[in-house]
Amino acid sequence: MTVVLDGSHLTLEKLELVARGREAVEIAQDAWERIRRCRAFLDEKVAGAEVMYGVTTGIGELSEVVLTPEETQRFQRYLVYSHAAGYGEPMAQEDVRAAMLSRLNVHCHGLSGLRPVVDETLLAMLNRGVTPVVCQRGSVGASGDLSPMGQIALVLMGEGEAFYEGERMPGAEAMKRAGIPTVSFEARDGLAVINGSNVVAGMGALQLNDAWRWLKTSEIAAAMTLEALNAQMAAFDERLHRARGYPGAVASAASIRRITEGSELLYGDALGKKKVQDAYSLRSTPQVTGSARDAWRFAREQFEIELNGVGDNPLFFPDDGEVVTGANFQGTPLGFALELLGIGVTAVSVLSERRVNRLMNQHLSVGLPPFLTRGAGMMSGLMLAQYTAGSLVAENRVLVHPAATGSIPAAADQEDFVSMAMTTAIKTRQILDNASGVLAVELLAGAQALDFRKPHRPGKGSQAAYELVREQVAFMEEDRPLYDDINRLADVVRSGRFVEAVEAAVGSLD
Repeated sequence: MTVVLDGSHLTLEKLELVARGREAVEIAQDAWERIRRCRAFLDEKVAGAEVMYGVTTGIGELSEVVLTPEETQRFQRYLVYSHAAGYGEPMAQEDVRAAMLSRLNVHCHGLSGLRPVVDETLLAMLNRGVTPVVCQRGSVGASGDLSPMGQIALVLMGEGEAFYEGERMPGAEAMKRAGIPTVSFEARDGLAVINGSNVVAGMGALQLNDAWRWLKTSEIAAAMTLEALNAQMAAFDERLHRARGYPGAVASAASIRRITEGSELLYGDALGKKKVQDAYSLRSTPQVTGSARDAWRFAREQFEIELNGVGDNPLFFPDDGEVVTGANFQGTPLGFALELLGIGVTAVSVLSERRVNRLMNQHLSVGLPPFLTRGAGMMSGLMLAQYTAGSLVAENRVLVHPAATGSIPAAADQEDFVSMAMTTAIKTRQILDNASGVLAVELLAGAQALDFRKPHRPGKGSQAAYELVREQVAFMEEDRPLYDDINRLADVVRSGRFVEAVEAAVGSLD
């Protein structure tokens, strides 16, 4: 499908199609008209020698320096040069593509004042696969993601570096091979490309897609463990959760009921009498995972506002004949959303590790063998897999310390509060990666436990998940190195295949 940008209808799903799936992109005709009209308005202001921030003045602390007409055009080039000051290895190409798409949608509002040729060039780069090389670090998430966006802007000018057809090369060479003319920035053009929190917006949008799949996978892993431990399913009764009223908890409990539907383990007497109440790590699953679901929905709302809003400075309002400066580049709304998401994912990971502990511990596992091995003593079974889960949870507990409260003033204290949202995005990605490892351990243990429960069959959803685990890793008859099993299952978690398999069996888990 072709994703059409108009400034107002970009979703997380559409962004992922372009960033990862490399779907084609177009800009709606009415958006082109707004872009052209706004540029004509700016040209009139420049011709009238009006003082405008970042157009006929310097930026930051230098915003009081008024440029001559001769300096105005050259300033945009120097602006990009000075701001391309990143550090570290290149970020993933999908993150850069997501940032470019996000920035294009900002421009579609027709309030940024750049020339249409700049957006034509960005659009061509997305559609022909020219992806700028952008360092991971350097953005403080205010005045936008200036440093990484500066590296994107370099390639539009035929400078910097880019990836093209699997190769890393000079930006000019990539543009030449792709048949894309480069741009000489004029008044406002350079700043209009770089002055927004679009790298955080792009990265975070992709992370939100990953987190949603992860949350649903966590419910699948939980369901398998609940079946293996003969859980008291009264704790998942719809009436219970509707009585309190949190929508996430209602949805999470429904998801787990759907996954376990038809279970001989949970809804029969195969494992004997149930406890009146299970431990919190079992019966609190809907409340905790539901809280993460609600956090995710808040974060999605914030990001879709950002993706369809105008994060730029200044803004040019042709209808009003005014240029308005402010701080719409500020990354704090995105930083807060990602901090909350990271907390939610980490809390659910803690719950997952605690459930694994119950599967390992013969005093808590309702008759399962110690560490899920027949030869305990000679064999250690999955003992060390739990160590791995514990180490990942411990790392995530460090990573959820907020970056969004960590402002370090910049630009001679003109920019004396910054969001550090890029730091939040970087650590949230690591939280999600670690969390995939934690779920891999629970899925590994859950499948091993269900094998010990045969011939009794689990619910339809749990069975689908079990079969996918067994496509990847064999039952552990005796001890073997587990790192390959854990990493392989973590890859499947990240891919979303557990969600696909279970939803094919029982329907949507949304």
